[in-house]
Amino acid sequence: MQSKKLNIWLPTLFAISMIAGLFLGYKMRDVFPDKTFFQTDKKKTVQEVMDLVSNRYVDDVNLAELNDTAILAILSKLDPHSQYIPPSLLDAANDDIAGSFYGIGIEFDVLEDTLHVINVLPGGPAAKAGMKNGDKIISAGDSILSGVKKSTNDIRNVLKGNRGSAIVLNVLRKNKMLDISVQRDIVTVNSVSAAYMLDDSTGFIHLEKFSQNTYREFMIELEKLVESGMKNLVFDLRGNGGGVMDAAVEIADEFLDADKLITYTEGKHTPRSEYRSRRPGMFETGKVVFLADEGSASASEILIGALQDWDRATVVGRRTFGKGLVQEQFALNNRGALRLTVSRYFTPLGRSIQRKYDKGIEDYYLEIKNIGSVKDSAIHDSTDKTFLTPKGKTLYEGGGISPDVWINSDTASISYTMMYIYGNRLVNIFAYKYTLQHPEIFKPFATPNAYEKGYVIDQNALDYFEKAILKDSASIIPLTESELTFLKRSMKLSIARQLWQYDGYYRVLNAEDPAMLRAKELLEGQ
Repeated sequence: MQSKKLNIWLPTLFAISMIAGLFLGYKMRDVFPDKTFFQTDKKKTVQEVMDLVSNRYVDDVNLAELNDTAILAILSKLDPHSQYIPPSLLDAANDDIAGSFYGIGIEFDVLEDTLHVINVLPGGPAAKAGMKNGDKIISAGDSILSGVKKSTNDIRNVLKGNRGSAIVLNVLRKNKMLDISVQRDIVTVNSVSAAYMLDDSTGFIHLEKFSQNTYREFMIELEKLVESGMKNLVFDLRGNGGGVMDAAVEIADEFLDADKLITYTEGKHTPRSEYRSRRPGMFETGKVVFLADEGSASASEILIGALQDWDRATVVGRRTFGKGLVQEQFALNNRGALRLTVSRYFTPLGRSIQRKYDKGIEDYYLEIKNIGSVKDSAIHDSTDKTFLTPKGKTLYEGGGISPDVWINSDTASISYTMMYIYGNRLVNIFAYKYTLQHPEIFKPFATPNAYEKGYVIDQNALDYFEKAILKDSASIIPLTESELTFLKRSMKLSIARQLWQYDGYYRVLNAEDPAMLRAKELLEGQ
């Protein structure tokens, strides 16, 4: 009888014991928040070292800086793309992903300790307040910005602020001091640098990066081109280092019919995740040529790889960068962030595009120099795996995406002097100052097309470049004929960018660009 009673009460007693155990565990968590049942008090070696330095080191040390150094040392043993973002740089990094921020809407540069407004963005807060190219900002609010040493990031932080907040800028314009109040507002960093019709049937789009706004921007421009009669598209992804992967997937969907695999990701702690086309695309049948180079990376390679695998596009240019690793951003207690590689992405055929990095990060980035000069470099860096597209084209894995049509880089124009000129942004500075000081030269050219056909870099421009920009630091006299030709072309392009933003730059570039000319030949011959 007692045994029967015990059997009846056993489930109840067991439930009470479980509840009591859970309650006790919950309370112990509050008392010992950093402990688990099997955890010991033994510290990790890294923390031990930090504690010893903090408590026993002979001199004062900056522990925050030391901690950052330790993090960077750890990441250096992983892959080239896992990245620690300190708190001071996190806002700028997040703005880049978002594709917008709250600010005043200018491009600036610090020249000879003075903050110059290089470009006032059309329609932005600064433009509405009456600011002009060439204005020199002496101070903003209580912060002096000229005549002092401030980093670019520090200046951005002063100019940025909450939407609707006002900041008074003390500006020097043609020897006259002005106080200009600018009301901060949203500033969009455009992903689409240029979009226009090359001829009656061929459109052109250059995409600068992939942000959260990119797909929307792209669709607006694509729709305009389709309505203008576009049958062929030259899609320029040269220099596009990637960004938000979802934007690349959404854009790829516009070129592929329903339920085609675009890419998939997989990692040790991340299960396979597939991304497929889901809806009717706006340009599923038109002809597509990609322009790519060693600067095309990450999300660019996802887009290029997907359309190349499905025989949907021809790739013209050079081998792409070879970044096939996916990062996820994790917030840290110090208000910084860790972008940690969590998986690899693969093309629809299963190609991994990631270059090898077993020789170290320095060699990994130095290798980029060879990509533009070695035609078969993608094959040499492959895993010897080959893949066949639906139409029977052979593709390779590893080391980036190899183009279908190779275009050599202009390595002949690279010399010590040219590296000095570009390393110090002297061509850009020339374009800014020359257009400001000689506006009469460019008044006859109302459009980029008229400028491209009618303007030539003459001896006056070269003399100005040497005397006002180079000064005593270097000379253009020793340049070879090919280097001088390259420099003059760069100067003309930089002036176009100064006058008409990137839209003008690409309209002038495309008139003589070898990759563009080859792309048009392919489209005309298809």
